[in-house]
Amino acid sequence: MKKILAMAVATIIMVSGLTACSDNNDEKETSSGEAKNTTSAETTESYITKISGSATASGSSALLPLAQAAAEEFMRINDDASIIVNGGGSGTGLKQVADGSVDIGNSDVSAEKKLDEDIAKELVDHKVCTVTMAAVVNKELGIDSLSKQQLIDIFTAKTTNWSEVGGPDVDIMLVTRPSSSGTRALFKEFALGGVDEASNSSLETDDSGTLLETVQNNKGAIGYVALSYLVNNDKVKALAIDGVAPTLENTYNGSYTVWGYEHMYTKGEGSDIAQEFIKYMMSDDFASYIEAMGYGASSKLTDKAIATHE
Repeated sequence: MKKILAMAVATIIMVSGLTACSDNNDEKETSSGEAKNTTSAETTESYITKISGSATASGSSALLPLAQAAAEEFMRINDDASIIVNGGGSGTGLKQVADGSVDIGNSDVSAEKKLDEDIAKELVDHKVCTVTMAAVVNKELGIDSLSKQQLIDIFTAKTTNWSEVGGPDVDIMLVTRPSSSGTRALFKEFALGGVDEASNSSLETDDSGTLLETVQNNKGAIGYVALSYLVNNDKVKALAIDGVAPTLENTYNGSYTVWGYEHMYTKGEGSDIAQEFIKYMMSDDFASYIEAMGYGASSKLTDKAIATHE
């Protein structure tokens, strides 16, 4: 995971020309939902507030690299602030922010999809960006695109050998995600048409780095990750669906529909430092990080794209 984050941040620096974190950051600590809605991921102002204190966040593995990068930059700006960001899956993040275990719950899906209605109503939703999901296979497989129905048949174990979809005579190995995963919920809704995938408990993981490594090392493997995990990664092949590649451009124009909003939830308005950290993530100062790390700006979505998710 740290390797993935390091590569992503390096890309940001090259693309945006932003100043690298100072040596003081070595002493800082980072790791890696309908409720009320705040402004969506349209960065509208520069971040200038200075604040001290600490905040914790957990949840979405898809949002993890961006949240970690934001924490590093936020702490560079605020010398007396500590932001700790962990993964664990969207369901975990939502439960933890609802019970007060963390200040921020990161999720690929709305809180109502993971929590009881009364609990979800206590949370405030901050849509910080969009995330695109892609099915990935081993590069040696020789498959570049699948139809949506072929994808459904594979993930429901109706199709069990790659030769059935034009590939080699190799058994299909499903690398699946746990039921708490927001990535799984999003992929199920928009890639699999709402059909439940056939879970493979022996290879079930919500760690996207582990999933990518498994796909890379097994010719017959297939899984899915956020586009952000494919920045600077040429070890696996991202599949087109019905001939449409999983790119930000295709997400924005509405031709690729496997995407969702990334949410950061607070319980009520949240602590002052949690509010300021989220504000920073949605500020002009952090905007260049979003696309450089493979995430999308919701302000760039066309009406066609938005209509696919209404």
